Amino acid sequence: MRILLEELPHQEASLEAILASFPGIDEQSNDPDANYVYANPLIKGRYNENINIDVKMETGTGKTYVYTRMMYELHQQTGLFKFILVVPSPAIKEGTKNFIQSDYAKQHFSQFYGNTKIELNVINAGDFTTRSGRKNFPAQLLNFVEGSHQNANSIQVLLINAGMLNSANMKKDDYDQTLIGGVTSPLVALQNTRPVIIVDEPHRFPRDKANYKAIQALNPQMIIRFGATFPTRTEGTGRNKVVITDYYRNKPQFDLNAVESFNGGLVKGIDIYYPDLTETQARNTYKVQRVAAKELVLKQGQKEWTLGVGDNLAEVTSEFEGDVTYVGSKTLSNNLELEAGMTLVPGTFRSSYQELIIHDAIDRHFETEQENFLRENNKEYNSPRIKSLSLFFIDSINSYRQSDGWLKQTFERILNEKLTRLIREYEFKRQPREEEYLSFLQATQASLNSDTQNVHAGYFGEDRGSGDEAIQAEVNDILKNKEKLLSFKDENGNWQTRRFLFSKWTLREGWDNPNVFVIAKLRTSGSENSKIQEVGRGLRLPVDETGHRVQQDEWSSRLAFLIGYDEKEFAKLLVGEINSDTKLDLNETMLTEEMISAIVESRQKIDASYTEDILLEELDGLGLITRSNNFRESVTIDGVEKSGFDWLMSKYPELDQNRLQKDRVRENNKPDNKLRIRLKKENWAEIKDLWKQFSKRYMVAFERIPEDNMADMVKSVLLKRDNYTKQQPSRIRQSVEASDDNRRTVLREQDTLYNHQYLPGLKYGQFIKRLTIATGIPVKLVHRNLLHMLKNDLHGDQEYLSEDSLATLIREFKNRFEERYSQEYEFKPLEFQARTSVYDVETDDFVKDIGAEVIGVHIDEEAAESSSYLYENPPMRYDSVNPERELLRHDYGNKVTVFGKLPKKAIQVPKYTGGTTTPDFVFVVEKEDDTSVYLLVETKAENMRIGDARIVEIQKKFFEMLKDHQVKYKEATSAKDVYKEIEKLSKGVNE
Repeated sequence: MRILLEELPHQEASLEAILASFPGIDEQSNDPDANYVYANPLIKGRYNENINIDVKMETGTGKTYVYTRMMYELHQQTGLFKFILVVPSPAIKEGTKNFIQSDYAKQHFSQFYGNTKIELNVINAGDFTTRSGRKNFPAQLLNFVEGSHQNANSIQVLLINAGMLNSANMKKDDYDQTLIGGVTSPLVALQNTRPVIIVDEPHRFPRDKANYKAIQALNPQMIIRFGATFPTRTEGTGRNKVVITDYYRNKPQFDLNAVESFNGGLVKGIDIYYPDLTETQARNTYKVQRVAAKELVLKQGQKEWTLGVGDNLAEVTSEFEGDVTYVGSKTLSNNLELEAGMTLVPGTFRSSYQELIIHDAIDRHFETEQENFLRENNKEYNSPRIKSLSLFFIDSINSYRQSDGWLKQTFERILNEKLTRLIREYEFKRQPREEEYLSFLQATQASLNSDTQNVHAGYFGEDRGSGDEAIQAEVNDILKNKEKLLSFKDENGNWQTRRFLFSKWTLREGWDNPNVFVIAKLRTSGSENSKIQEVGRGLRLPVDETGHRVQQDEWSSRLAFLIGYDEKEFAKLLVGEINSDTKLDLNETMLTEEMISAIVESRQKIDASYTEDILLEELDGLGLITRSNNFRESVTIDGVEKSGFDWLMSKYPELDQNRLQKDRVRENNKPDNKLRIRLKKENWAEIKDLWKQFSKRYMVAFERIPEDNMADMVKSVLLKRDNYTKQQPSRIRQSVEASDDNRRTVLREQDTLYNHQYLPGLKYGQFIKRLTIATGIPVKLVHRNLLHMLKNDLHGDQEYLSEDSLATLIREFKNRFEERYSQEYEFKPLEFQARTSVYDVETDDFVKDIGAEVIGVHIDEEAAESSSYLYENPPMRYDSVNPERELLRHDYGNKVTVFGKLPKKAIQVPKYTGGTTTPDFVFVVEKEDDTSVYLLVETKAENMRIGDARIVEIQKKFFEMLKDHQVKYKEATSAKDVYKEIEKLSKGVNE
């Protein structure tokens, strides 16, 4: 399989925000080196911190994709071609390199940027090693520095980790080679390229530390930082001291925070599991009283135990199993990092307790695997399968690597038992997909019991440089061959059974696989940061066997995270951390100005006259706050008692968008009964005939452009004088001069254009050939118009047939085609029906229930029950307060017999750009003549994006085709738009 990268809306939005924040190129500079061929163009406001950009994106939402796409886009729009990409560690460097160099990434970006390629130069430890007695520069550094903008299709990127950037090798100037300009220092050579620096994981580069100062030493024109978290700084002293996030320009230029990422389904949901302990085991805890480099002091009650380096924890109590010793430097032999105040629970060190976690992890794995493999197990409508992977963090490498190791033997025994039970179960199943799964299980067990099993694999820091070929093959598959891990079969049709991965600490950062659905920790992380890193390895949305990224509205995916009892507060800590990452701080004790502004701004979208005074009067009337705007501890409304803050969140749910929804992180397998919503079958029955029409599949057929229209379009483009420009050659001027400090001689270069001299154009036949290949326009049509233009307007001057002219014409034709095709297409019905998210064509009936998330991410607990609603309620689900919540709460009387919010994929209108779309609402409106009309509503903001406008046009065109079935379509920016439309339709008024 090949992973298919797709441009997601939030990634597109981040790119737009970056480009909008970019200051532009300084075309008016008097700098004599402005056109230096080996350096970037000059940026407006360069070297000023005020032009730097921060992009905040939660782990798993694709920041690597965005900064890679950004380099292509800035190169195309501005000519920037030298970027230094700085990452904090070798592990992250390896992950970044694998993405940029992957075939699937190159293929994806080529559709936007043609032949333009990133030339990635990676500097690793050892690249500066002296050979043959000579101190030479690494080839990668030479390639980056000496890359010229004369190669218009090349983007030079230097990838380096902080340790290498901050090393002495980068600052030395005694090398036996010289770089462009006679430079002998890598640092000076990089400064001369006038780089744009991209920083990944900015919280690892605080401004007062050496790694950030090493970045500043490169003298970048500007810095663009990408991360989920950013460094902090302290301002003020004493009572006035505050800790603030250290953003450039005081705020990120794009902010996709954790709350938005989880609530919006941009990452997997999380389920937390841990085996419980007996009451006696749970009470038997030891506190880390003190910990130093060579001493550990544990305390229980009034008694203390002092352990030195090499001492075994079993000397404190035999409950500490597993031969765990204190190795010094505040670390145990199982890699647990210690700090004062930490609590150790001996019961979690027992092998029997770890075996429980392994049991749970394997159970969770196969629960998910069956769902992802079978998906919708129909005879005719099988969605592509999703391969499921599990990741184990362990404390003892030998216990896994050695053939008689406890962990290896225990894991394989439990896995074998599970496979045997599943194989027996599936031997009696007859659906095609079930028979395939049986074959997959049988192949897995056969491989597991062979001498060269290929079911589980490990990667540990100690594996680097190992001479064991089998281990190196495992490591390469885990680190570099992501597509192999995601594939079900190899090129010969054999099952790829490897799906259980083991690591110690090495895979905590820089590595991810989107199809990790289970993470099991057989050891404690220690610090909170490493816990978050481990969760991050499994947050990304999965891909199916076709390489397609499966969004949450297509197939709900969750990460099972298994931990020990000693970390049972993890779910609470994780939710707290996510909720702290929001644009609005929800103060539970006092109504703040920020909370007031958020409510007022939201309500004014519906009612422009809504003010802060009206809000405060409402709150006063409800008795939620005191005169000083503090929330009352207890308020009773309609017999229900809650705090003033909780009532505020119920009455003004727009605030609820700023905290994590209840079902995004769940603890200890306690499923919320609101995760599945039952359909009210009697109401759906009223629109069954309509849904039979919607279950038909349609294809988008483009109308053939008439020859006359094609000829007119070609003529208008090829005969436009502004589309042709000559290309000027450049001159390199070199001069030998004294350096600024007069200590050495330097070579300076300047790139200038020749006045009134131009490069020869392409040959006429070559120009036409390349243009027709790029556009698909017939050669005769191009020839007739281009020849006329060349003879009459360009006076036969073939210098106008330049590369620049060719690029302009191709771009102009592409824009014209898109404008044309966005109108000239139609929907053609196909000869079959297919299942939608609510209707099963095989049973000719609606499904019993659906996932709550496909209806909406927010919950309205206060909505009154309506007999006309499509689902059992309350609660009601919605995505936006305005107008969705208002539409759901409205009393339509007898004008509407059935209404409701439509789940994603309920209709699946095909888009000419690919994929499908479904409107937001359906209403069955009763007319005065006792007939009915079906109203489909798409809700959008008034200032909708271009993509949203296209969706509205596509839906409008599709439902116009079904007008004979009494279908009406309405785009609405407010609830009032819908009320008016229902009123008109009920009276039989047609526009």
